[in-house]
Amino acid sequence: MDLINTVLNIFVPPASLLMLAFAWPTLTFINTCDWIYNTYFNAEDMANKVVVITGASSGIGEQIAYQYAKRGANLVLVARRENRLWGISENATRLGAQNVLITAADVVKEDDCRRFINETINYYGRIDHLVNTASLGHTFYFEEASDSGVFPILMDINFWGNVYPTHVALPYLRESNGRIVVNASVENWLPLPRMSLYSAAKSALINFYETLRFEVREEVGITVATHGWIGTEMTRGKFMVEEGAEMQWKEEREVHVSGGPVEEFAKLIVAGACRGDPYVKYPSWYDIFFLYRVFAPKVLYWTFSFLLTTAGARKTSFIGTGRPLLEGSPSRFPARSPSRRSVGSPPATLSQAFQMQHKME
Repeated sequence: MDLINTVLNIFVPPASLLMLAFAWPTLTFINTCDWIYNTYFNAEDMANKVVVITGASSGIGEQIAYQYAKRGANLVLVARRENRLWGISENATRLGAQNVLITAADVVKEDDCRRFINETINYYGRIDHLVNTASLGHTFYFEEASDSGVFPILMDINFWGNVYPTHVALPYLRESNGRIVVNASVENWLPLPRMSLYSAAKSALINFYETLRFEVREEVGITVATHGWIGTEMTRGKFMVEEGAEMQWKEEREVHVSGGPVEEFAKLIVAGACRGDPYVKYPSWYDIFFLYRVFAPKVLYWTFSFLLTTAGARKTSFIGTGRPLLEGSPSRFPARSPSRRSVGSPPATLSQAFQMQHKME
């Protein structure tokens, strides 16, 4: 057996790459024909269908709501901040949504998920699409995090915040032959610094839905959407910390952005879901890095090490290290709405900040 594995280790990788190179034109042609057919002749008509969107208060979730509204869907908008949902509800109605139901809920609480799914069934009588967009990024090196309380918070939002709504809604999605749409990220397999826990949670999320895809088979469709750097994430804290600011954190779905890449990504997600695509990737050229990771991991490591080294000196992020939450140059921090500011002295750690945030909301 050892001899067989040794031979296969030598010959299978190059043979597979060679076969892929010859098959690539044919596969591209087949995929193009499939895309044309599903786009113009077999796309799902969302008029009067029911779509539940979690994390809909802003960002990607908000833009996805508008895209479904343009297709005449009935919407259920879910987020912790109900006051933000009222304005989005009005915009969605103007864009063509038949009806809009809003509900304040926390997707990391299973009881909340059961409540808004039951409200949806009681109001509409069905669920056709469940769109999970709740996500939480971070910008700290793992060794800097002395407050381990942030670890389960990141896992809760990025993993359980998707699993709980899916678990509750799945029986109703089976009845309607509906679809689950997942907002993931290319970091689930592409290694980048300052994102260790975020990447781990997204990797767990992808593996969960890939397994679920086989379990539900054709009864429930699953569309996994992955994105690279969109909007202004690279300078707003997901990829690096701004000069002069010692730390910052953000919830992706809480960042208010409209137009540009975020709106384009939302269009791709909704169009792909209506076509029944298993994957939506933005931008798709990131896939080439996956080949390097499998067949030439050292090349990928050297390339990213070079790019990240030449990008500038390491700026320390003190998230979870016990340092005050709002340190550094205040003028370089992204603006926050007054309602989200804490009263009195700032919390000492990120986990305390989130606890305070939940209490305020």
